[in-house]
Amino acid sequence: MKTICFRLLIYWFFFRKKTEPVPEIKPFTPVTPQIRETSFIEKMKKTNRNIVVFYGSQTGTAEEFANRLAKDAQRYGMKGMAADPEEYDLSELSRLKEIPNSMAVFCMATYGEGDPTDNAQEFYDWMQGTDDDLEGVNFAVFGLGNKTYERFNATGKYTDKRLAELGGKRVFDLGLGDDDINLEEDFISWKEQFWPAVCEFFGVEATGEDSSIRQFELVVHNDINMNQVYTGEMGRLKSFQTQKPPFDSKNPFLATVTGNRKLNKGGNRHLMHIELDITDSKIRYDSGDHVAVYPTNDAAVVNGIGERLGVDLDTVISLKNLDEESNKKHPFPCPTTYRTALTHYLDINNMPRTNVLYELAQYASDPKEQENMRKMASASPEGKALYQSWVLDSERNILAILEDLPSLNPPIDHLCELLPRLQARYYSIASSSKVYPTSIHICAVVIEYTTKTERVFKGVATNWLKNKEVTDNGHKLTVPMYVRRSQFRLPFKPSNPIIMIGPGTGIAPFMGFIRERAWQKEQGKEAGETILYFGCRHKNEDFLYQQELEEFERAGVLTQLNVAFSRDQEHKIYVQHLLKKNKQLWKLIHSNNAHIYVCGDARNMARDVHTAFYEIAEEVGGLTHTQAVDYFKKLMTKGRYSQDVWS
Repeated sequence: MKTICFRLLIYWFFFRKKTEPVPEIKPFTPVTPQIRETSFIEKMKKTNRNIVVFYGSQTGTAEEFANRLAKDAQRYGMKGMAADPEEYDLSELSRLKEIPNSMAVFCMATYGEGDPTDNAQEFYDWMQGTDDDLEGVNFAVFGLGNKTYERFNATGKYTDKRLAELGGKRVFDLGLGDDDINLEEDFISWKEQFWPAVCEFFGVEATGEDSSIRQFELVVHNDINMNQVYTGEMGRLKSFQTQKPPFDSKNPFLATVTGNRKLNKGGNRHLMHIELDITDSKIRYDSGDHVAVYPTNDAAVVNGIGERLGVDLDTVISLKNLDEESNKKHPFPCPTTYRTALTHYLDINNMPRTNVLYELAQYASDPKEQENMRKMASASPEGKALYQSWVLDSERNILAILEDLPSLNPPIDHLCELLPRLQARYYSIASSSKVYPTSIHICAVVIEYTTKTERVFKGVATNWLKNKEVTDNGHKLTVPMYVRRSQFRLPFKPSNPIIMIGPGTGIAPFMGFIRERAWQKEQGKEAGETILYFGCRHKNEDFLYQQELEEFERAGVLTQLNVAFSRDQEHKIYVQHLLKKNKQLWKLIHSNNAHIYVCGDARNMARDVHTAFYEIAEEVGGLTHTQAVDYFKKLMTKGRYSQDVWS
């Protein structure tokens, strides 16, 4: 009997649901996977809150905006809480009217081609299927999107529309933030009008309290067992020393780097191919999926912040939430050191948002510097212009701001409280699991250039990956990673033709597709036409995977290899120009059920490829422009026109 019980215990430990926490005793409150709360309504009642701000966030921005709104509520005589919809039962939304002067705000990011974020998927499904009566429920929505994508802000728009259809009362108009221009400015402008509308709706007045409100308090640990200190783990303490599946965003797998080679033969850029070993991880992937990696910040920037503020970065600290009822006990895993926080947990490379400048302004002893910081955080046209030019256009990160404002000396703990979390970076997987079941490949270009202030900007993840060189000294370099599923998939029937358009590093998923097509042929399956349109600058410099692609063409795996060398002649030639020349594509699409895949730049390339297909449909298929647009929209709906694009 004891043996059976022990086996059941072992089975539970390894195969329990993700929502069940690992039972371990610690002297501090670490960041661990959250248990779903049964009722956000009861929590609001218990803690006297009347505003809840839900966020659908993929990269952390929507979560950051939600936290800012919840914090702002105090300035308007209200009490707010930010909430992850994944942690609560949103079917209780109709009960919100039980709380006087209450409302729900939704900061909803749109991910991919109009999809909700991972943490908002369940809430989105609930909205689609419910017929709950939300009469008496007050709400407002701010959407985060990017106009370079076909379905701009689709999730925010749907949330706003659906809540109103269910009877909810819209307190303020839908806000639509555009990350292609200035998402921060859009949010500030919306927020400046949102709060007065809320005050008017509820008949309350702003308290006038405009000072900094700390959310966390500093605890310094002078005598602590270092085994209890986080050193870069995302969730469970010591999870990097004792790896346990399943692996996800809170529990990444440490994959060993087994390959790192430069792909381009010349030019001033560095394009690279990275191979990660996932043996024994139980991680499964399909061609077209994304690999997420957790990078670390440049040690020079970390040390620069420590030196500028005159602090010992190896001090062990915790930042403890002043609100004991909050789910978010710490802004990042604690206890840890300032060095670890700045290296692994905080985004110190990007330009700080206006709320950070506003909160830090009080620590500038020079009145002029303080005035300019507050001005940049305001919604005035002059302030917006100054923030745009001095921070965004000049690409000043937090270290550059500290260097260029000599009187600014914030406590490092407050700075750590304000900076957003360092996010995972996503890359299209450049391999096929049929060919490489225990290896994941990445294709990326290293980001490095000089800014207007003559500083060198280095992309966090690409420079970090570049330095993960495979050595012969036996020391294994690792990358914390996990796989995120995608809808970017090869056709279910191998016999369906595929048309792939991927200039530059946009070729990544197609290397996986082509290798899988080769594997299918080896298995005796009938593979349809496989057509690739690739683009680069110069044939002799950055024709990525040239040897492999030409071999696939000779072997008949690639039916057509079309390459646009944009700068090898006087007039630039891009993939869309080659597409327009191939009139036979219409037959493949219209008669042979071909699937189209586009990967790469959303702002220009993806749009120009759209236009090229419209022209082919009009010229060869005899469609009007309106009919052509509708035709390809229907292909998207059917899953025959897929995009994996970024801006």
